[in-house]
This record gives sequence, C-alpha cells and structure tokens, in this order.
Amino acid sequence: GHRISFISTPRNIQRLPKTPPHLASSFTFVKIPLPKVQGLPENAESTMDVGPEDQGLLKKAYDGMEVDVARFLRNSCADAVIYDFAGFWVPSIAMDLGIPRFFFCIFPSWFMDFCGTTEDLIDELKHRKSPEDLMSPPKWVTFGTKVAYKYYEAKLIVGVSEKNASGFSDAYRAGIGISQSDAVIIRHCHEFETEWFHLLSNLYQKEIIPLGYLPPHFQETENPSSDNWVSIKEWLDTKTKGSVLYIALGSEATPNQDQLTELAHGLELSQLPFLWAFRKPATSTVKLPDGFEKRTEGRGMVWKGWVPQLNILGH
Repeated sequence: GHRISFISTPRNIQRLPKTPPHLASSFTFVKIPLPKVQGLPENAESTMDVGPEDQGLLKKAYDGMEVDVARFLRNSCADAVIYDFAGFWVPSIAMDLGIPRFFFCIFPSWFMDFCGTTEDLIDELKHRKSPEDLMSPPKWVTFGTKVAYKYYEAKLIVGVSEKNASGFSDAYRAGIGISQSDAVIIRHCHEFETEWFHLLSNLYQKEIIPLGYLPPHFQETENPSSDNWVSIKEWLDTKTKGSVLYIALGSEATPNQDQLTELAHGLELSQLPFLWAFRKPATSTVKLPDGFEKRTEGRGMVWKGWVPQLNILGH
C-alpha cells in the first residue's frame, strides 16, 4: 500500500531492473539530470561508469542535484525519506520540511563499527590515519574477534577519511548523514554478526533496523538456452570439476593498469584453467597485456560482456 518515489539520474533509472507488473503502480521514478562537472566523463552517472580516480568528481556532480531534490521534497508530501552516505545534504532538507529521515547503510556492521561513532566519522577518523591503526580491532570492540584489515586492505580504507575532488571525505558524508537521521537501515541479519550489530547501535545511540542481505531470486539465473550461457557452459563442461578459477571483480572495483597487468600475469603463470568476467567502464583505458588471450587460449576464457554469474557459480 505504500507509494515510493525513487529519485536518481535518467541513465541510472534506465538501467534498473523492470518493475514487476503487480508493483508498477506503487512506484514513481523521478529523473533529475546530473549537473556537468569539468573532468567527469560524458554520460558518467554512477560508479559503474568511472574508475576510482573520477569518483570524487562524480560525488561533486551528485551534490549539484541538491536544489532539484529539495524542490521535489517540498512538493511531495513525503512521509519519510531514505538516503545513503553520498546524499549527506538530504537530511537537512528533510529536517526543515519535518520529514522523518532514514540512513540506508550498504556496508556491513563490522565495517561501520571500525569507523567508530558519528563524531569520529565527521572528524574524518583523525586519530586513526595510518594503515597500522586499522590492522587490529579498535578499543571499543570489547568482545573477542579476529576481524581486522590486512595491510594492503587498510591502505585502501584510509582513503575513506581523505577529502576527494568533491571537497568532502566519504567518512564525513556518512557521519553527517547518520547523525541527522532518525534511524539507520542496514544490510544485516543476526545470524552473521550479532555482536557487531549491537555495538553499532551503542556507538550511534540510534535504532538500527536490519534489512537482511537481499539475496538474488532463483528466477534470476540465465535462461538455459541463451547464447551467453550456452557458450560458457560448453567451455566449462570440458574442464574437470572444481578446477576452474572464476575471476569477477564486479562493477565497482576497477583495477588500474598495473593491477590488471599483475592479475593477468599471475593467471598466466598459475597454469590453472580460469574464466575471467572482464567488464570495464566505457571510460576506462586499461587493457589486457599484449598476447595474453592468445597465450592462455583453451586453458582460460576472457568473457568481455555480461556473464550469467549464478549459472557459473552453480556449475
């Protein structure tokens, strides 16, 4: 019985899955164009479209939607608004309009616990700026755990607290967004990380609402007769059970050229069969090493389009 207005940019709305017919009347898709920002590639509207080096510019463009979002909310009679860390300016608009505010956290509880309180986030983790600071659980974790970052992971996570091209750090965005919320909705289920979940509630002093992990529906597996799956299945069928390495970095993790080259060389030297789902943003200039596909032909498959991941994992 709820009516949902989903606000995003035209291209992002266009690539959403088709709404099930019985729910279509409950949704209104609100298209707000992304303002142009110098240096941001043409038609880039999500992190799928850019490499890590341009994500700050994407957030800067996203911040330029504030006036249009405010105008929409003023005219909407909304009962509540749900936003994530990028839209840290949304709750102040909603507060002025008396609209309840829910921060949607896409990260697991333990990740947010490592960052500390909302004040720690707003202060951009100023007391924990080196990778070594993240290689053991923080002092406020009082239960026994082995969860901690390895050095190469910690080096990347330190970037969360650093200002990017948008003028703000991701930590600051999250801190403001959470502190000005009425409650936090998080992808969580108690079977996985109960202690971390309760700790987060204590750190934020807010109600934390577990959403579950949104697993894919079984129907989302690829049609058995589709060209994509037939070609991949025929190749997998020629390999020994459990022998194939599957490499899929997803749409968010975009390696730079050095990382991609090292990964390719590692696969080549391993002498193991592999299936590499090799998709990259349209704006990316990275490429596989010269001759890599020829040298690994037969033993390895590089698939450059969309892959039926559930079918592959189920093979």
